[in-house]
Amino acid sequence: MASRYFWTFIFLLTLGVAPVMADEQYALISQLLSAARNNNISGVKQALAAGAPINARTRIGDTALNLAARAGNNDLVEELLAAGADVNLENAKQVTPLMSAAYGGYAPIVRRLLDKGAKLNVVDRLQKTAMVYAAGEGHTDVVKLLLSSGIAANARYANDLTALMWAAGYGRRDTVDALLAAGADSTLKDNRGKTAEVIATENGQREVAKVLHASVQGR
Repeated sequence: MASRYFWTFIFLLTLGVAPVMADEQYALISQLLSAARNNNISGVKQALAAGAPINARTRIGDTALNLAARAGNNDLVEELLAAGADVNLENAKQVTPLMSAAYGGYAPIVRRLLDKGAKLNVVDRLQKTAMVYAAGEGHTDVVKLLLSSGIAANARYANDLTALMWAAGYGRRDTVDALLAAGADSTLKDNRGKTAEVIATENGQREVAKVLHASVQGR
């Protein structure tokens, strides 16, 4: 028995499932999650058709949907959503499918998850949200989607950082431009008293620092 699914097997036993039935269920769960991890859509379909629970998890709490979102597999995401996958289930690190897709920059998947009711402001163990991941990675299309879904351009995250500050610190020029166009305030300061311009400057992001300086001057 693969160790990554051992606790799933034990969990089934605690529910009173007979050992033979638990073993069969474990096999289906293993098939489903292995297929999802390997982007094997036909394998996922077979496992689900045989009775694998759609929201089964790996040892670290990933569902098949979270695995598919992280891999950017649009077709697999669609298959799992059609089968009733829960869009808000977190893994052990409290990362949701929306965060996984936002981190990878998979805008079509982000859109579908939002359409299915994905929660916008869930915070993971690193105190990050989908917006923080998208802004920090410079995934401008995802940032725009999240803004259009109701996230405020000047929303504060851990340590009073804004999406603009995250984008600035990593030199994400296009994302910085998009956030400024959406009304992000470049004069805001984090809990250290630093603006997005200061953060960009300290991280050697001179081009972005110039853009932010100009935005302050133009206010």
